[in-house]
Amino acid sequence: MMTEDEAKKAIVDTLTTKSKTKSKFYLKDFYSMVPEWKNRDIKNLVNKMVQEGTLEYWSSGSTTLIGLKGMGKQHLEED
Repeated sequence: MMTEDEAKKAIVDTLTTKSKTKSKFYLKDFYSMVPEWKNRDIKNLVNKMVQEGTLEYWSSGSTTLIGLKGMGKQHLEED
């Protein structure tokens, strides 16, 4: 089974690769990035990565998405 550090790297690598087309993802999108982990464990890891400042939550009010901190259109508009 993948270690926590390996799982974090897999998530960051996947988000970095996909960031050219998409910067925010649903939690369910993260489940396929670390398929051998249980969904609850991935949710906990994502929460931990948000606390560490690697990822960030973005909310439209009705939907919460997750992306790499500092990435996405809303950050480009702020500069």
